[in-house]
Amino acid sequence: MYDVIIIGGGPAGYAAALYSSRAKFDTLVIEKMFTGGQMATTDVMENYPGFEEPIGGSDLALRMEKQARKFGTMVLNDEVIELDLDSKIKVVKTRKNTYECKALILCMGAYPKMLGLAKEEKFRGAGVSYCAVCDGAFYKNKTVAIVGGGDTAAEDALYLARFCPKIYVIHRRDKMKATNILQDELCCNKKIEFLWNSVVEEIVGEFGVEGLKIRSLTTQETTELAVDGLFVAIGLNPNISLVNGKVQQNRDGYIITDERMQTSIPGVFAAGDIRHKFLRQVITAAADGATASYSAELYITENKW
Repeated sequence: MYDVIIIGGGPAGYAAALYSSRAKFDTLVIEKMFTGGQMATTDVMENYPGFEEPIGGSDLALRMEKQARKFGTMVLNDEVIELDLDSKIKVVKTRKNTYECKALILCMGAYPKMLGLAKEEKFRGAGVSYCAVCDGAFYKNKTVAIVGGGDTAAEDALYLARFCPKIYVIHRRDKMKATNILQDELCCNKKIEFLWNSVVEEIVGEFGVEGLKIRSLTTQETTELAVDGLFVAIGLNPNISLVNGKVQQNRDGYIITDERMQTSIPGVFAAGDIRHKFLRQVITAAADGATASYSAELYITENKW
């Protein structure tokens, strides 16, 4: 039995692992995909403290993993399929094995929202993408569109400008919600054109994306825009399938915790993008992970395991 099991290998998960391992607790991180989560899809990070020069998200993620391993964290690449949270000892079942722990920290993060268009799922990977850093190079010398108005949409547009001669940013409002510094960079880039007060009504194409039907929310007129790719950046949904209905959540599904990252179940903590919070950034996820780990340490100690 482990002292602490952490589900999710993003910044929250590895910050929690670092603190738990340094406190001499037997710690296991279970990650079903790749180290870093959403952070690993960020090409350049300029706002993480301690790096005078920008650092890539995947690079930072690997550093976090290496640091946690240095202090004894065990890392398992497997998919968790079931959790038993009813008893004092928490049970984590993966596709390959079953594990027990005294405290469980949920760091499963979030995944991109979809537009809900008819051909969106069909053309995923054939012109529709939710990760510019992952897929941007495939669109070299092609025209693409991005839907969204926040920081992610802005960062995606700037990243795609490295490869694409033309990028349309489609936003349902008349101004971006992105930070001012990102908006300034967007406006200075001649490759980027904004389609304000507009929404995508339909994806055009038979075997892949060939264009989009755009509806103006001002005039209600529909026009067709020729593009080779569509990047969707309209927000996130929490990865709560493992605990949906088991822990207290808000109306959007995010897990509700107190300031100690304690969920509604004793011994179960949540950190990072999966929980209800004001700001979702790498630094806040890492802070959540540290807090969750310390709270788990107190919980184990107070229960005199």
